[in-house]
Amino acid sequence: MKYYIVAGEPSGDMYGAKIMQIIMQEDSEAEFRIWGGDKMERMGGTQVSHIRERAFMGIWEVIMNLRKIKRNFKLFKDDFIRYKPDALILIDYPGFNLRIAPIAKNMGIPVHFYIAPKVWAWNKKRIKDIKAYVDYLYTILPFEPAFFNKYQIESDYVGNPLVDLISEYQPDTNIVENLCSGKPVIALLPGSRKMEIANILPILASVPKHFQDYRFVMAGSDSFSQEELNLLSKKYQIEILRGKTYEILSVATAALVTSGTATLETGLWNVPQVVCYKFSKISYLIVKPLMRVKYISLVNLILDSPLVKELIQDELTESNAKNELDKILNTDKRKAVLTGYAALKIKVGDKGASERVAKMIVQRTRKN
Repeated sequence: MKYYIVAGEPSGDMYGAKIMQIIMQEDSEAEFRIWGGDKMERMGGTQVSHIRERAFMGIWEVIMNLRKIKRNFKLFKDDFIRYKPDALILIDYPGFNLRIAPIAKNMGIPVHFYIAPKVWAWNKKRIKDIKAYVDYLYTILPFEPAFFNKYQIESDYVGNPLVDLISEYQPDTNIVENLCSGKPVIALLPGSRKMEIANILPILASVPKHFQDYRFVMAGSDSFSQEELNLLSKKYQIEILRGKTYEILSVATAALVTSGTATLETGLWNVPQVVCYKFSKISYLIVKPLMRVKYISLVNLILDSPLVKELIQDELTESNAKNELDKILNTDKRKAVLTGYAALKIKVGDKGASERVAKMIVQRTRKN
């Protein structure tokens, strides 16, 4: 059978690669056409559009790239109609994916949406699109099924794919050995989008000078080329390792982390963290009134309590980041965070999310 998979971020690329791996075990004749990243491509998918070409953050940034986004829609439509797969698999990335779902729906091709859009946080208008155009919805956060049930939307709770990724992690031993030599490591995870780097990295890079007894290492996303990361390293005088997030987290003493998937990853790695996020000014003015949640980090959302400190927008300053990092290094706050992580792991559940999703997709596609 033929599968068309669309992901728009590095995390989606990781999940997509795992789904492809399982689907190939279940369907020996599986073919894949992908909008993903390096990991999905290495699994054997034919790449149509790489995630680095679509890494826009915030409403203002989207507006500034409208022409490029429109070209992407046309590229998808033309390529999808020409390929005519047996199933469309959408991974997160709702701004784009919910716009292209109707194309498949109108062709009678089943639409599978993995990692449900965060309509519980903002933009509840998308609920109508989910009901109209998504055939199968797969949720990864324990509170999501009850939310969607309120709107008569059935979903399959499959657990969280990060548990799989972490449990199957095979370290680059040379990198780990190097990181373990000398000073204890503080991880910097400033995000995977260029606008995140522009807004957040300058502040994070100002913190290391206050902690001379630690080695600060930034996790560089695969969505950036090595040349781009070399320029950032030189500009901000920080050490950067591309594609080695888990190697860094596996040895880190603490971390400064952007909101998003990385906050949950950091929690599952048992690394005390300070969550840092900053929109562009225009994007923040637009987004703030629409936000419907108390927290921005997945750790706090899942636990429904402020376990990890969140420094958002104007609160994200050099002084605040320094003070909060000091707390999780040198005060009882560290022990409290580690205790909270134990509860987090229980709520997130066991591994097997990607396997469950992939098997359901194959079974459901065969029935159609």
